[in-house]
Amino acid sequence: MTDNPDAPDAIDPSVRQRLLDAARASFLADDYHKVSTRLIADRADANVSMIRYYFGNKEGLYEEMIRETLAPLLKVLDGQMLSSVAGFKDFLRLYYDTMSQQPEFPKLILKVLALNQGPGRRFIQQLLERGRSRAAQKVQDLKATGQAAGALDPDIVRLAFVSLAMMPMLLKDIFEEQMGKPMDAAFLERLAAFNGHLFASGLAPGSLS
Repeated sequence: MTDNPDAPDAIDPSVRQRLLDAARASFLADDYHKVSTRLIADRADANVSMIRYYFGNKEGLYEEMIRETLAPLLKVLDGQMLSSVAGFKDFLRLYYDTMSQQPEFPKLILKVLALNQGPGRRFIQQLLERGRSRAAQKVQDLKATGQAAGALDPDIVRLAFVSLAMMPMLLKDIFEEQMGKPMDAAFLERLAAFNGHLFASGLAPGSLS
């Protein structure tokens, strides 16, 4: 741990990522108000002043942790993965993979939005609204290329997708207990393929007639 973290030549470039990783582990394991910046810094083997240096304060670190975790999913909405309906299978696989690495993260988002526990509600809503507008454009593009029914409501498409994506991860423990087997990578691959096919079928022209 650095004794003088304010000295430019003493700042380890890996400290920022270590703090994010430590914050994610800490906030997912306990309620926001129970997690101190000292605990996070100790867990990251960093000086607590580095939280101020990189993130401003505890809330800034919390929000950046959420942004970084969701970044791979939001990035897809700017890329080519969803340029065809077949891409929804890959997007679901990416979602399942991302959340499998942080199994408590969907529950954290739910707690913030539904129960207003901890800060960041407005921040998460802003991220989700950005995703909503990008997803709506993707639906319009699919309509324009004849891959999706013209009568589709983008908000219904989004809610249907969120249901297929989030529910398996939110109730993962319960589903695993009921099935008597883990929802491992192979299982989630098959789930993504099935749900992707199901979703693509629902988007197809003529599906609403």
